[in-house]
Amino acid sequence: MDSVPRRLPTLEDVAERAGVSHQTVSRVVNNHPNVSPGTREKVEAAIAELGYRRNSAARSLVTRRSQIIGVLGSELSQYGPANTLLGVERAARDAGYFVSVAALREVTRDAILDAVRHFLDQSVDGIVVIVPHLETLAALAELPIGVPVVAVGPDGNESVGGVKVDQRRGAELAVEHLISQGHVRIGHVAGPQDWIDAVARAEGWRAALHSAGLAADLITEGDWSAGSGYEIGRRLAAGRRATALFVGNDQMALGVLRALNEAGIRVPQDLSVVGFDDQPEAGYFSPPLTVVRQDFEELGRRCMEMMLTAFRGGDGRRTLVVEPELIVRSSTAPHAP
Repeated sequence: MDSVPRRLPTLEDVAERAGVSHQTVSRVVNNHPNVSPGTREKVEAAIAELGYRRNSAARSLVTRRSQIIGVLGSELSQYGPANTLLGVERAARDAGYFVSVAALREVTRDAILDAVRHFLDQSVDGIVVIVPHLETLAALAELPIGVPVVAVGPDGNESVGGVKVDQRRGAELAVEHLISQGHVRIGHVAGPQDWIDAVARAEGWRAALHSAGLAADLITEGDWSAGSGYEIGRRLAAGRRATALFVGNDQMALGVLRALNEAGIRVPQDLSVVGFDDQPEAGYFSPPLTVVRQDFEELGRRCMEMMLTAFRGGDGRRTLVVEPELIVRSSTAPHAP
């Protein structure tokens, strides 16, 4: 004989188990701040005991929100964009939202607009854009999107909010550190110059050198990969003019370190190297890499902060800035004349 299906617990069941009103349970489920810690604890214990799950479809009918955030991304195999996506996803989940991801195979105006239309067909509540290319905002300005949009990387404008790590300041921190170590010939291995972050880091490198009265004439461009860093490192080793390098990301720095090692150039005794990102392996490079660290978790939190502000009718079109941090390890040392 078939067993009778178990009835799913309701909000009222949770309220009865916790000894509170169903309105109180609703406030806890929706992360409302006006609930005492003791009451919240009782309700959460009752939810766990009963196995209560919020009915998202019913909630959407009441709130007229889908509880979905669309995330448009590109180059998600790269450490920076991938971890920015992870930070946004965690922050969205903490705020009670699901994430729908559209990954661009190529960054073109039509691809960006098609992905945005796809999100609008899903009735997303807002869109986060992790497409760190210079033409992104211009493409977004062509559509009357109708939901809040937050772009990671660029400054906000009249229609799009912006959340970014201060890439220029991060580059300045790297170069200022090298200058403080006595280096005056500081090269830069830049990322692709159609990337917003790469352009800002190159600008910061130039600004810090010019501020110190030093020449900013040693720059070469890679593609973010360890392979490109390796090839650049081989060329730099063959005609070495710098005593220190600011490398645009940790992956290229890894390739540079290998090329220098193969050429018999010691780091940091002969040449100091600074990377950018602070990926988990950076502290285990040989030698451990001095880096400019980006806080991707904070970037995700700031994205959702701006999005939730826009949902409440606030100004969601400004720019929020996350400050970078210099982490000094063994790949930099005072210049030995």
